[in-house]
Amino acid sequence: MKLDDPNCNLDNMTFDDIDEILNPKPEDNDFDAVVESAISRRGFVGGVLAFGTGLFLTSTSLVTNKANASTLFNFEQIPANSEDTITLPKGYNWHVVARWGDPLFSDTPDFDDATRGTAASQTRAFGDNNDGMALFEKDGKSIYVVNNEYTNRDIMWGNHPDGKPASDDDILKGKMAHGVTVMEIAEKDGKWGIVKDSPFNRRITPDTEMEIAGPAAGHALMKTAADPSGTKTLGTWNNCGNGRTPWGTYLACEENFNGYFSGPNEDYEVGAELKRYGVSGKDWGYGWAKIDERFDVSKHPNEPNRAGYVVEIDPFDPNAAPKKRTALGRFKHENAEVVIAQNGKCVVYMGDDERGEFLYKFVSEGTYAEGGDNSALLDSGTLYAARFSDDQKGEWLPLTSETVGMSTAEVAIHSRQAASKAGATTMDRPEWVASNPVKAEVYCALTNNKNRGKKPNKGGDETPVGGPNPREANNYGQIVRWRPAGGDHTATSFEWDLFVLAGNPTVHKDANAGSQNVNPGNMFNSPDGIIFDTNGILWIQTDGKYSNEGDFAGHGNNQMLAGDPSTGEIRRFLVGPKECEVTGMTFSPDRKTMFVGIQHPGEDGNSHFPGGGDSVPRSAIVAVKRDDGAAMG
Repeated sequence: MKLDDPNCNLDNMTFDDIDEILNPKPEDNDFDAVVESAISRRGFVGGVLAFGTGLFLTSTSLVTNKANASTLFNFEQIPANSEDTITLPKGYNWHVVARWGDPLFSDTPDFDDATRGTAASQTRAFGDNNDGMALFEKDGKSIYVVNNEYTNRDIMWGNHPDGKPASDDDILKGKMAHGVTVMEIAEKDGKWGIVKDSPFNRRITPDTEMEIAGPAAGHALMKTAADPSGTKTLGTWNNCGNGRTPWGTYLACEENFNGYFSGPNEDYEVGAELKRYGVSGKDWGYGWAKIDERFDVSKHPNEPNRAGYVVEIDPFDPNAAPKKRTALGRFKHENAEVVIAQNGKCVVYMGDDERGEFLYKFVSEGTYAEGGDNSALLDSGTLYAARFSDDQKGEWLPLTSETVGMSTAEVAIHSRQAASKAGATTMDRPEWVASNPVKAEVYCALTNNKNRGKKPNKGGDETPVGGPNPREANNYGQIVRWRPAGGDHTATSFEWDLFVLAGNPTVHKDANAGSQNVNPGNMFNSPDGIIFDTNGILWIQTDGKYSNEGDFAGHGNNQMLAGDPSTGEIRRFLVGPKECEVTGMTFSPDRKTMFVGIQHPGEDGNSHFPGGGDSVPRSAIVAVKRDDGAAMG
């Protein structure tokens, strides 16, 4: 099938599905023997796969009644639902902080449901489809930095009968809805909102000038006609998760950057290196090459090499150019979890969100200096990819010239190829990574992988069933956890287990029922965003199927749950509106407000969140508070 096939509905397809149409994976490999072997090593016990005594370390201490309930939680679990609103436990309330199109400046008009704005208004307003976020405090000011991942095309251009751009300005409006929003917010009469005209307010868009830093800077693969030095680039887009550094900067993570490039026609053939990243002759319907030649890969084949990085942003200096930290690798970044190791090294854990891709970490060459100059700390160090063994041990494989036969710059630009050469473990779409603030352990959401045990990844690496990816055609996802040797995040060895295997015990009696800490009251699918709070609660946000029927009966809308790492207990805390993803979370300094992201409500046309009535659905940040005014968590 091609994207112009009348039976191909682009707007109802995932990014991975679009990628697979444009860049078909290699022919299916024969994994039957591997699957049979994996199942034979593990029996079915009580309707759930028993993976040995070590895999689910929480299984013997799971909560079975209220008397044993976790002391971490101070709320009663809520049921799943399919309402077009935010649902919270009794004693909690919510309000909107910012929505797509809300102006950052007083000279910018309010959002217009009829026109959905213009390119000019969008450039000075909150972007679309907010995702990762962080709140920074300085001199009594609250500066909120938020990723604006992408746009829903049929909503962005829904004022036209065909839902497509009618002019160059329409295309530019969609382009300007991408990037990052930096804005000051303040609380007034108990509600948070944008401080218009704040000197901190700005949009970082696909046209914002930024620096290329680290080992890839100046490399031949980074040079273009517009930038023969290979050290400057324009813009960032499709930023998914995020990170924040101890020195007070924000990390925006470029994910599905490939979907914005195109050629002179759909059948235009790109090179193998670009194909590995999903670049092809056709974009995903955004049309940027029509108004900006640099997105035409036939004319500028190096331009895609300048996207797919972690971008460091100073939230307090509007004049500071963002920097693409190429030492952290180039892939479809989900988030960047920063940890300072025992020896002062800066460690950054990262997932590559595509079926069968890899989990990475970066260890800095230098050490963190509290209160000192850390501006170049992320520019030199070693990038590693993870290999998991079935015996619940693992190792970090260094991606160096000695191990993969590539230069440091080539590893930075072609990280996927380097990880394939090293023999890293293909994973079930590594999403957010979160480090426990209470103990030296790290978690990664493996959201799902319908190709597990069926197809190799784009590089031809096999995706056998086993290890932290124990289910064939994984529709529900899981969360893997590992503990670095000696509690040292720079160590190259670790032990791992699965914190949870999501599923549906009301439908399945096999491994798809989920692990023992999943039950009919808290079941969910496709864990995506995971974030620890300072109390050690693991917050789990989902981006999965919301049909509420078949394999997903009883799951309701996407949701946010709280997990106790010590007991394995999981409780549902929030249910989002129809057809949304719940993604991104941060807290106010006094912890009395939890900020949560609601992305793409009504992506299939069945929501009017948050305005209600006949209003256009708009992605939004909401503030969650306790009715009694006490701190959250």
